[in-house]
Amino acid sequence: MPHKLIIIIGSISGAISVILGAFGAHALKDSLTASGRLDTYETAVKYQMYHSLALILLGILMIHFQHKYLSYASYSFIIGTIIFSGSLYLLCATGISKLGAITPIGGLFLIAAWVLLAIGIYKTA
Repeated sequence: MPHKLIIIIGSISGAISVILGAFGAHALKDSLTASGRLDTYETAVKYQMYHSLALILLGILMIHFQHKYLSYASYSFIIGTIIFSGSLYLLCATGISKLGAITPIGGLFLIAAWVLLAIGIYKTA
């Protein structure tokens, strides 16, 4: 995946996490607190922001380092964020607790992304 596209996706994801964070803190706070899901929602927002920043930094790294593992890391960050944070957002919005069962799959993609990033940088040095 081209580095500029990775930076753009990371930037858009970061903006979405700020929007969803503000929406949760203001419009949804009472319902999230009542359902006991405020912490879950905040976790989704935090992880989305962390990995948005990771994507931006990965895109910048890819200006100087090229390796297929860095590209694999970008896909894994994107898929992991969508599955991890997305499943938590859906859990909070719908109350369907079974959605929590797919959250760890997103977590595995995020772990894989960090490992692929490390391998990719190692192999370029």
